[in-house]
Amino acid sequence: MKTTDSETEYHYGVIARAIALIDENPAVASNLDHLAAKIGLSPAHLQRVFSRYAGISPKRYAQFLTLGHAKSLLTTRHSTLETAVLTGLSGTGRLYDLFLRWEAMAPGDYAKGGAGLTLRYGWFDSAFGPALIVASDRGICGLGFAAEMGEAACLADMARRWPKADLQHDQAAIAPWANAALSAKGEASLHLIGAPFQIKVWEALMNVPAGHVTTYSEIAAAIGAPKAVRAVGTAVGRNPISLLIPCHRALRKSGEMGGYHWGLPVKRAMLAWETAAFEAQG
Repeated sequence: MKTTDSETEYHYGVIARAIALIDENPAVASNLDHLAAKIGLSPAHLQRVFSRYAGISPKRYAQFLTLGHAKSLLTTRHSTLETAVLTGLSGTGRLYDLFLRWEAMAPGDYAKGGAGLTLRYGWFDSAFGPALIVASDRGICGLGFAAEMGEAACLADMARRWPKADLQHDQAAIAPWANAALSAKGEASLHLIGAPFQIKVWEALMNVPAGHVTTYSEIAAAIGAPKAVRAVGTAVGRNPISLLIPCHRALRKSGEMGGYHWGLPVKRAMLAWETAAFEAQG
């Protein structure tokens, strides 16, 4: 039976609440009855909805939210970007059934601060809380999450990136791209708006397969600037299209999470989510 948009939004809300509770206290997932009661569902309903979207049980998912998960990923699923590019794996950064196409804005246009651009935005439910999606007529150019900073701050943050653009609220216009991006099914176009160095870093990130991670130094080497690790870290942090340009898959060489613009709980949840989906596929 086909899932309706309203059902999807409802399920996203359930998953977002469950993830937030598990992230706050992973031990809560060890008792399905207790977790379900906090969310207001029957244990069977919660197990069914959560397993459908995450591919695993809440208890198993909680294991991927631990602070040591990033280090274990770096040991077991460290993606070498140079190898990925040389073996033709470019594009494996796409999420499962989602196919991404992207193009970059010309440097001269970027320098204009978005002047002459009409950007439309809307708010959408996601497994990681309220998602702000901004798009030009060429594709998604911004995707942020408001769970940690709040919706007003999230919108202001995105607007500052292109201060001279005409920013309009238009939920319906970008809904098809948004739904494809957040459900990880179909096709979504991306419009990369950034400085040339930033775009090189972002394109490198899209070569990191889902369920894997890389390091800032690996990214620097892959773009031919091995000594520019700090600059790479800055470019990763300024990525405007989170999740789809997977900056959450970039870790410090030590295996530490590093920072995340939309909040470390969101980054942990994304890595756990992708690990779960990767294991479910295998």
